[in-house]
Amino acid sequence: MKSLTEKLAILSDAAKYDASCASSGGAKRDSRDGKGVGSSGGSGICHAYAPDGRCISLLKILMTNFCIYDCAYCVNRVSSKVERARFSVEEVVRLTIEFYRRNYIEGLFLSSGIIRSSDDTMADMVRIAKTLREREGFRGYIHLKTIPDASPELIEEAGKYADRLSINIEMPTEAGLSQLAPEKSAKGIRRAMGEVRLRREASREVTHTGKRRAAFAPAGQSTQVIVGADAADDRDVLTQSANLYANYGLSRVYYSAFSPIPDASRMLPLKKPPLMREHRLYQADWLLRFYGFDVSEIASQGMLDLEVDPKTAWALAHREQFPVDVNRAAREMLLRVPGFGVKTVDRIVAARRRGAVRFEHLVAMGAVTKHAKPFITLPGWTARGLDDDALRARYAPAPEQLSLF
Repeated sequence: MKSLTEKLAILSDAAKYDASCASSGGAKRDSRDGKGVGSSGGSGICHAYAPDGRCISLLKILMTNFCIYDCAYCVNRVSSKVERARFSVEEVVRLTIEFYRRNYIEGLFLSSGIIRSSDDTMADMVRIAKTLREREGFRGYIHLKTIPDASPELIEEAGKYADRLSINIEMPTEAGLSQLAPEKSAKGIRRAMGEVRLRREASREVTHTGKRRAAFAPAGQSTQVIVGADAADDRDVLTQSANLYANYGLSRVYYSAFSPIPDASRMLPLKKPPLMREHRLYQADWLLRFYGFDVSEIASQGMLDLEVDPKTAWALAHREQFPVDVNRAAREMLLRVPGFGVKTVDRIVAARRRGAVRFEHLVAMGAVTKHAKPFITLPGWTARGLDDDALRARYAPAPEQLSLF
């Protein structure tokens, strides 16, 4: 019989493979009224930083690492020889409350292997969230990893108590999922995502009496894609992400570079992909969501350039569109300038209504001028010619930095 401490060591370690752990967008439940404990104010992710700069964390655990499925890429698959453990509902509730009272956490991220059936597993996870909210008065952040095959009634109940729901699509293509996780269905996963989106949209509607409906997963839903476990290239990964954002209203897609696991299946690669590939996918994802790029522009060659970031790679491939006149260019074109973020561009657009923007103004607006210089012209600066090789050398990281970032 394992102790609670031993279970925690096993099940917190087993949860490290799940990257889709975030709390951004969670509803604020202020506990200063004396009616509960915990607060989701200043949201963030496990061992990450909130918008105000504070480092905050979530208790990130599996309910159990027992699983009836045999997904080749999963360390907890039924055929794996890893040490197993399982929390009871009461143990997870106790851990969450005790960790919060010791000021270790501000919320809970709960996932699980599938035991007995999808409905049995989901019912236990919902019971945990419900007990925390209703019996313990917990007002911190709760993120539940939902089971795609669970009944719609359980998913609906999960959304009542959790701030965010996530359903991992796991493989970039249906072919990859069929090969490495034949017991799972890509169509079933997407159907579950669609149900969550519909319930979220319905919760935002006003009833005929003018009252707002009960909130449903107010921080939205997210998913995770494993990169490098199959033959899918970056264009395949990003195409799927673009479809998920457009069709299911996902808050985030998380990318996890495949890492060789203990007792690995022979179907998996022996080496992990470069960590820089994961980093470039996150940068490309940002361009898709906030900068107006299409997948065909970012990953036209199939794989992203590992030497330079995707925006710079696009700019180097389209030198004919530069330098950009900062005082005349449309917002859409300014967003394509390396070194210009969304906030910087909005500040430029607002400032030039009052007069010409000069080069010395850019730093105060948040621009990274050393990146932007070769691609812009404005009073105080005119881009000087550099050939493509010289520009690439300027933006590519030094070789010894690749392993760090």
